[in-house]
Amino acid sequence: MSEEPLVLLQLWGVAGRSVPGAVRRMATQRLQLRSQPGLTFAKLLGTGDGRTFTVRDADPRHWALLTVWDDESAAGSFADGGDVTRSWHSIATEALTVRMRPIAARGQWAGQRPFGDPTPRPTTGMIASITRARIAARRATSFWRAVPPVSADLHQVQGLRLAVGIGEAPIGLQGTFSLWDSPAALNDFAHHREPHVDAIRRTATEGWYAEELFARFEVLSVDGEFAGRPV
Repeated sequence: MSEEPLVLLQLWGVAGRSVPGAVRRMATQRLQLRSQPGLTFAKLLGTGDGRTFTVRDADPRHWALLTVWDDESAAGSFADGGDVTRSWHSIATEALTVRMRPIAARGQWAGQRPFGDPTPRPTTGMIASITRARIAARRATSFWRAVPPVSADLHQVQGLRLAVGIGEAPIGLQGTFSLWDSPAALNDFAHHREPHVDAIRRTATEGWYAEELFARFEVLSVDGEFAGRPV
């Protein structure tokens, strides 16, 4: 590709009466997504508050779709009025769309490298981060015990716009999406806040993950709201 892929994260909030419809879409739209021209990777995701990465974090009122595109025009058509997007909008009480390009990525997601191999580059302005991991079953308890201090500290960091847990399953296949005012704000959390720095150290020694991916993105646009507030 001549440039980095375009990445969309779409988040929808639904009323309680629409939760069964959201679950049905999660179960049936994978096949529909495979037929989208220009789409190279897609994951329908549940969400949660990310405070423990256990099933009690799950938020049945919010759902997400991550898509990666090698065709910007196709991505725009999909986000603005594609069948899948229209289907979610028909039950949603709120929606948020974040358009991004990867500026750094390492690791794999379901055996793939969805964001390619971008050359890390400096950027200014808003930045996003996605982390995703498949938790090694034998290390799950140790991992869950380590999460709450990091999560509590995350929500105290200046420059954080949004943080939401994302996952393909309530347990074991989990990650986070976060949106920051600037690279400096994200770097402060990632490399200078002791709870997160300690978690990085322990990741290397305790083998929490059977598969992991870390990626950063230049944010091109943010439209809509999440949990009742503009982002």
